[in-house]
Amino acid sequence: MVPLHVPVLLQEVLTWLDPRPGGLYVDATVGTGGHAEAILERILPGGRLVGLDRDPEALAVARRRLERFGEAVQLVQANFADLHYVLRALGIARVQGVLMDLGVSGLQLAAPHRGFSFRLAGPLDMRMDPASPVTAADLVNRLSEKELAELLRRYGEEPFAPRIAREIVRRRPLSTTQELREAILRAVPRRAWPRRVDVATRTFQALRIAVNRELEALEQALPQAAEVLDPGGRLVVISFHSLEDRIVKHTLRRAKSLRVLTPKPIRPSPEEVRRNPHARSARLRAAERVEP
Repeated sequence: MVPLHVPVLLQEVLTWLDPRPGGLYVDATVGTGGHAEAILERILPGGRLVGLDRDPEALAVARRRLERFGEAVQLVQANFADLHYVLRALGIARVQGVLMDLGVSGLQLAAPHRGFSFRLAGPLDMRMDPASPVTAADLVNRLSEKELAELLRRYGEEPFAPRIAREIVRRRPLSTTQELREAILRAVPRRAWPRRVDVATRTFQALRIAVNRELEALEQALPQAAEVLDPGGRLVVISFHSLEDRIVKHTLRRAKSLRVLTPKPIRPSPEEVRRNPHARSARLRAAERVEP
């Protein structure tokens, strides 16, 4: 059985997105359809949801999960950086709400062949869209030591970036997640290993972000989402690390067409974190479209 991604902050998403019957909504990172399913249950009868995701495996799961909603849901394989183009191709000018969940899904983490998890042996891939040209192995094996260190600092905020980059270069070529994790373990002094997260977390995060150009896509997608909202429409974004959250916070605050609804990010309850440890670092921010 395919593991489904447990939707994070589900009740909070429904509260801040406020989906209503007859409305038109976009789940710009639909994944395996957890949030989308709950939104569709709120917007029927008469409502419609468009779901985007660049991962074809996730979309296949979402299609099965959401098939009972029939024509009320339309799923498209696309990067949310192309949101405006996708909606225009569908003949959609305005929507009542947009959701973006920026987390990696349980489906991706549980698939060894995708290479997202340092806990599972697999190839150094990390592509959300398997058709993308660049893999994590390409970056690890082709970048210079200086470029690798800068990548780990910028996207992973890794304090031991130079040491890790040096060890990676010394061991190249690397082709598996386990080989990369061993290089990280060797490079970072044991006394500096974090207690709550694995020592490989920051490096894997940095490579995943770089492979998928996640921050660039987010910077492109947020203004497009604000533009397509009807007055009174809501934009809800769930981020999972400070780099994403910083972009979301500043973009929402600077947008003249948006009114920020969450001065501080909404965090999961202790109960949710106990049920779903993946939710631990989640932060939800919401804004509403106002007349420009």
